[in-house]
Amino acid sequence: MRPITTALALSLIASTAFAEGAGLRLAQAPMPHFDAEARVAIWYPREMGGTLTLYGDNPVFKGVEAYIDADPMDGRFPVVLFSHGMGGTDRAQAWLGAALARRGAIVVMVNHPNSTWGDFNMAEGVQHWTRAADLSAALDWLQDDPDLGQRLDVTRVLAAGFSYGGWTALSLGGMTGNLDGLVAACTTHIAMMEACDMLLSDDVGLQRQDATLWNASYADARVSSVVAIDPGFVWGLGRENVAALLPDALLIGLGDGETQMLATDFAGSGLAALLADGQTRHLAPAFHFTAMPLCKPAGAAILEEERDDPVCTDPAGTDRAAVHGAIIDAITERLGL
Repeated sequence: MRPITTALALSLIASTAFAEGAGLRLAQAPMPHFDAEARVAIWYPREMGGTLTLYGDNPVFKGVEAYIDADPMDGRFPVVLFSHGMGGTDRAQAWLGAALARRGAIVVMVNHPNSTWGDFNMAEGVQHWTRAADLSAALDWLQDDPDLGQRLDVTRVLAAGFSYGGWTALSLGGMTGNLDGLVAACTTHIAMMEACDMLLSDDVGLQRQDATLWNASYADARVSSVVAIDPGFVWGLGRENVAALLPDALLIGLGDGETQMLATDFAGSGLAALLADGQTRHLAPAFHFTAMPLCKPAGAAILEEERDDPVCTDPAGTDRAAVHGAIIDAITERLGL
């Protein structure tokens, strides 16, 4: 594993804008493995038109500019399949979708059934293979779209994700799970590792999951690159689990030794050492939720009252916008934009 040193001060240089804003389409895509549909947000380079809105704007988080149903630019554009975290939504990383679209990518974000805010069932949502299937199905569906389908460059498909979605990206890129290894790690670190008490609870029963399904491959042959942002499920893995992972996978860690979540510590878990052809990048000061949207001035107080802080309370010295910029630049570089 090759580490990359990242400074979040004067070294961040934004790429030149590519499109005249970001187009956004919201749709329901068929998910055959659920015999149902799921909401899909598609960000794309805008040519003209569309209804300007602040997408994802609310009392806590700042929205991002999006042109709903705008005319897409002509041409073929690389594709990003993006997976949100457990209990998240496509809105949580709308800042990333909009930025990548402005730079010349088409970004597909699925609100994963059973593990999305407002549609949450941990016992079923923990079945990680369904999330990989969500994004593969969304790409199948989008390729058949008469408008955007012809604009997809399926020779350049990058799987990306945050937190639990980071595992989804790695899975799409060829990594396989190790249920026994994860259960053992969770049992060992249950008092310290985030969410292990819930995962091992009677209600969720990680230890009762089907090992055959858990450990199988869910790689999508169309995926050619992987970026995982503070990925979950990184403990208890062996060399056999990374043998088919695409080379040069990038793991982005949020925070340092004091602020990085134990559950997403790909160095401490031993995963980084297994990836001889991969790269790691640590962004600090930051912590796990620095990948959430920019917060409004009253955001932290609102969440604290709702007992949902510290989503808006970054470690001292953190520049959340700069961390976002570093993530945008890392993915843009991978896409060759």
